[in-house]
Amino acid sequence: MNDFRIDRCVLGVVSTNCYIVYRDTEEELKPGVVIDPGDNAPFILNRCRELGVRPQAVLLTHGHFDHILAAEDVRRTFHIPVMASEEEMSLLEEPDMNLTGSFGDDLCLTADRWLRDGETLELMGCRWKVIHTPGHTSGSVCYYIEDEKVLFSGDTLFCESVGRTDLPTGSPADIIDSVIRKLFVLPEETRVYPGHDSATAIGHERQYNVISRSRR
Repeated sequence: MNDFRIDRCVLGVVSTNCYIVYRDTEEELKPGVVIDPGDNAPFILNRCRELGVRPQAVLLTHGHFDHILAAEDVRRTFHIPVMASEEEMSLLEEPDMNLTGSFGDDLCLTADRWLRDGETLELMGCRWKVIHTPGHTSGSVCYYIEDEKVLFSGDTLFCESVGRTDLPTGSPADIIDSVIRKLFVLPEETRVYPGHDSATAIGHERQYNVISRSRR
């Protein structure tokens, strides 16, 4: 029986999806990963304890405020690295660009490990492929686990839509290119877990996404 699990936490003022991904093993502390801890660190930490999960890393899909506000608390509590795209360095470290300045937080976040397109991470017994998908931000990435047929798409790909491109470093042309060339080529059965709203699948998005409809 597959022991791969995804626990979704909807957090913050814009209802961002934070994912606690883990192996439901018999171990006292189950290996896991936290993706986009956007707010409410106490809730995330308590949820990890309830699930019996010991995260091995924090993975960021991009650097906007609603995906990073709890990252430092999770990093410090579990003594684990924060990982993000090397293309997102300036945005993460500049409050006006990551939009924390607009909410009075002025958060400057530095990753412990900067990731490159195509890089593979070995976490919780899985191979996570880093896919650079510029468009929502210049350093947006998705995380693809081929063996589990799962993609964490951040704010690049949503159910029948894509992320906004009018914020710092966004680009309409880039997000269309990213979705078509890098995500729509994945197997159609791949489940997509986005940064907001409900999960979907690559096959569904090839047919019903706003990008697909606009090209007909």
